[in-house]
Amino acid sequence: MKNALLIGLIGLFFSCNSSAQKPKNQEKETFEVTKTDAEWKQELSEQEYYVLRQAGTERPFSSPLNKEYSEGTYHCAACNTPLFKSEHKFDSGTGWPSFDRAIEGNVAYSTDNNLGYTRNEEHCATCGGHLGHFFNDGPRETTGKRHCINGVALEFVPEK
Repeated sequence: MKNALLIGLIGLFFSCNSSAQKPKNQEKETFEVTKTDAEWKQELSEQEYYVLRQAGTERPFSSPLNKEYSEGTYHCAACNTPLFKSEHKFDSGTGWPSFDRAIEGNVAYSTDNNLGYTRNEEHCATCGGHLGHFFNDGPRETTGKRHCINGVALEFVPEK
């Protein structure tokens, strides 16, 4: 009887802890720009490191880029990859820079379950830096999408 119970418990443990149950964002991705944790800490400010490398979130309305409306391109603050164009930026009222589309191929997506529910997370496709999250509540007259991005993860490059 004890052996049957032990075998049943072991089987239950392994069936509930299979790799199919693990979220895909736990898989290690490889990016074109890769650096050690120490290198990222040396190159990025404390706040940039927190957001880009630790998937943190800056306080809403704290980024000067939230109200930046000049023509230009928003690049990744870690690797300088162009991510968003100013013509696709809009004021979402959330306190973070928001765009209705990204530059195709330069932003990667995964899922984030850190708050107890699933959100679509955005990363720089070149270095893997965390940018923010993607929602389906953007302007209906354009794409209906909202890329809600941490300003500290971006560097604005004005149009020449």
